[in-house]
Amino acid sequence: MPGGRLSHEDRRQIAIWLAEGLGYAEIARRLGRPTSTISREVARNSAPSGYLADRAQQVAGQRAHRRRPVQAPEPPADGRPAESVRGFVKQFATLLVGTGLPRMPARVFVCLLTSDSGSLTSAELVRRLQVSPASVSKAIGYLEAIELVRRAQDSGRRERYVIDDEVWLRAFKADTGAHAEVAAAALHGIEIFGADTPAGTRLGQMAQFFTWISEQMNNSGLTDSVVHDALTVLAALVYAARPLTVNELATALDWPIQRATDALDTTSRHPILSDPLTVEQVGRGAYAITPRPDRLSSTQRDALTVSPRSTRGNRK
Repeated sequence: MPGGRLSHEDRRQIAIWLAEGLGYAEIARRLGRPTSTISREVARNSAPSGYLADRAQQVAGQRAHRRRPVQAPEPPADGRPAESVRGFVKQFATLLVGTGLPRMPARVFVCLLTSDSGSLTSAELVRRLQVSPASVSKAIGYLEAIELVRRAQDSGRRERYVIDDEVWLRAFKADTGAHAEVAAAALHGIEIFGADTPAGTRLGQMAQFFTWISEQMNNSGLTDSVVHDALTVLAALVYAARPLTVNELATALDWPIQRATDALDTTSRHPILSDPLTVEQVGRGAYAITPRPDRLSSTQRDALTVSPRSTRGNRK
């Protein structure tokens, strides 16, 4: 196949065409190969009497066999069975690919994420993933660009790729710039199409939405720990399925009261964290989870509150 190794049949054709007096460029064109591939093949695998297909195939095979490295047994990853780790990395990476992350960056990221130290060298990634150094390098470049990975040097001055404690916050904030750019582009589109046109109306809605997201995320003062506490409170309210006071939350979560108060305040100041839900204060100092009223129209809400018996009656 074009771009792969030359086959025995390819070499037979090269020998025939050379005997016919064809040049390297014409032979390369007929085989769909670079001219340099043909010239290198003839130079490296010719006999003193000329280029012979059978001999060239034998010499190339011997050379490839000598170059093939002996595959060392893969050591356990951080003391765990390598096969189990590799299976999990593959499965988890597939889930990340579904969110839009390219396949190889996803595999590299999960491999780093599941290492005990949160950091690995290029050689360690190559060994664990059984891929080429070039594949690792390209994946790391991609992950660096979206700020999921950073480079560091260990005591031996080897370069390591690191996932640190602030990775999710950096990724969260990195989206802010992209959202602002989308909003700006949409506003520019309105100038081109006109605000009163259907396209202008849609672009205006898009600009408003992405501006809101950017404002919610930018300079929010959020840290990983703050976001974690806010999401934990949300999970507690969902699990309880009833209103809880700050004291009840703090007791159930084994937190100081101020920590629970701060987490509730975070959900109030940054509603994007709980969307499409919202935390509302009900009764005397109690808090509950409710759907955001703007996510459903009145007609949709009415349809969802119809009793199952009424729905069955309508189907008859």
